[in-house]
Amino acid sequence: MLYPLKLNAAFKDYLWGGTRLRDEFNKQTDIDPVAESWELSCHHDGQSIISNGEFSGKTLAQYIETVGKQVIGTKAPKDKDFPILIKFIDAKQSLSVQVHPDDKYALLHEGESGKTEMWYVMDATPDATLIYGFTHEISHQEFERRIKDNTLLEVCNQVPIKKGDVFFIEAGTLHAIGAGALIAEIQQSSNSTYRVYDRVGKDGKLRELHIEKALAVTKLEPPTRKPEPIAKLTAFADYDLTILAQCELFNVSHFDLHGNCSLNAKKDSFHSILVLDGQIALTYGSDSFTITKGESVFIPADMGEYILNGTGEFILTTL
Repeated sequence: MLYPLKLNAAFKDYLWGGTRLRDEFNKQTDIDPVAESWELSCHHDGQSIISNGEFSGKTLAQYIETVGKQVIGTKAPKDKDFPILIKFIDAKQSLSVQVHPDDKYALLHEGESGKTEMWYVMDATPDATLIYGFTHEISHQEFERRIKDNTLLEVCNQVPIKKGDVFFIEAGTLHAIGAGALIAEIQQSSNSTYRVYDRVGKDGKLRELHIEKALAVTKLEPPTRKPEPIAKLTAFADYDLTILAQCELFNVSHFDLHGNCSLNAKKDSFHSILVLDGQIALTYGSDSFTITKGESVFIPADMGEYILNGTGEFILTTL
């Protein structure tokens, strides 16, 4: 049966996390801190659990295995598992400086997809920054030397951030989320990360760096994309629509809703609804339920038309 699936997240208690996901987004978990909530995930490191309907209590991966991969959509790669992972990230402290491999390298060395991702800044403290590539092009020799002598930050491109900023982090781009950032992340379904600069872990020791792998995959140059949306559309009566990202891996839009919005899940792709703020009624056929700030819904491909009504912000992700 095709119906909208409300999802419960998997949580991560990384050392750098805070409490905003619990305090402001009503995340029900005993872990502390709450660094990440994996809102849409079939990854083995943390899976979404369905909370409504006949598949309540099952993982999203179990649902797809039962009903068939057609609920992902015809755009999904035929030879891969579920292609997308969506997170909330609360960075009370700065994350490690890191890089992710592309598909070719990750499949060869990690046995999974590479990781291109997109960040939407939901909120940020006045002094919050991100690392986004390098200030200028450097050589492999300089990159390796700076990792080893702890001077890498001197050549990192550190960018002040504010609510509404959008960063497209293509695989191979050096990056780090800074303290004070609250982010919605849409990424390939991968957990392959190579650290090149880090703080001490929970045991008081420095975590392992992945210098050789980082040298193999990192683009040693400044970023080419500006940290801003692709386009903003204001012609709709009941909502403002902002195109955040468009690529061969995913398409992401932000809706500022103040009324009705009719969407249609066709055969080509599932829809993911991630509510950032407010309260929204989701109606499909003769059924309806309410989704609020912090909640996530998976709409199977080919489910057809559904209507969102209310006042709030949400992110729509499709293939």
